[in-house]
Amino acid sequence: MADVDNKQVKSKREMMLERLKNRYPDKDFSDDEAIFGQISDDVDEVDKELSGYKEREKAFSDLFTGDPRSAQFISDWRNGEDPVVALIRRHGIEIKDAIDDPEKQEVIAQANKEYVERLTKSKELEELYTKNLEESLASLEKMQQERGLSDEQMNAAMEMLLTISNNAIIGVFTPESIDMALKAINHDADVETANQEGLVQGKNTKVEEKLRKMKGGDGVLSPAGKGNSPVQEKKKGLSIFDYADAAS
Repeated sequence: MADVDNKQVKSKREMMLERLKNRYPDKDFSDDEAIFGQISDDVDEVDKELSGYKEREKAFSDLFTGDPRSAQFISDWRNGEDPVVALIRRHGIEIKDAIDDPEKQEVIAQANKEYVERLTKSKELEELYTKNLEESLASLEKMQQERGLSDEQMNAAMEMLLTISNNAIIGVFTPESIDMALKAINHDADVETANQEGLVQGKNTKVEEKLRKMKGGDGVLSPAGKGNSPVQEKKKGLSIFDYADAAS
């Protein structure tokens, strides 16, 4: 009982914030504007998907209302009846006469050709999907182990990719997904720029340190009583490029 009492119960806000962070790990939700802005975007997305569902549902509804036999045929097919038998049951044996009509043979042959091509393509895609998925899962498991990622992190990343891919299929491209793609595209260039800046900064630091030492002298008096050493006297007249080469 004590464990139950001591267990902290998350508020609705905390649970919502946790869901947002898991779904969008690259986003900052440190203020209410960002939180409610993302919630608003998600609600808009859900509304858009529901609108699509309603449009497709209406199309089926209009079809079934216009010809009730269509609904009956689909129902028979769904319940496991042979579609050919179900078609004849609802439309009569005349359907066979229509298939045998010489004037329709070319159209029927073309329809059958499209069916075979679609069936073949479907099988090829299914085989390719299965093969790629097995390879991908093995690769992701190795990546997870090497980077020490949790199952929750991997699931959140996969959920994000699935959301983006599903949106792309239905023609939805959000500013967030485009921004993520731009970051990925610019990543290598940004790293290279940072490396170059670091290299230049390092060389500048070496040159400045060399100049400082030469200007300050090494504390050994020359015969002329100057604070510069004979070595430093010898280096007078060197250009900044000579110092840069010496520091590199």
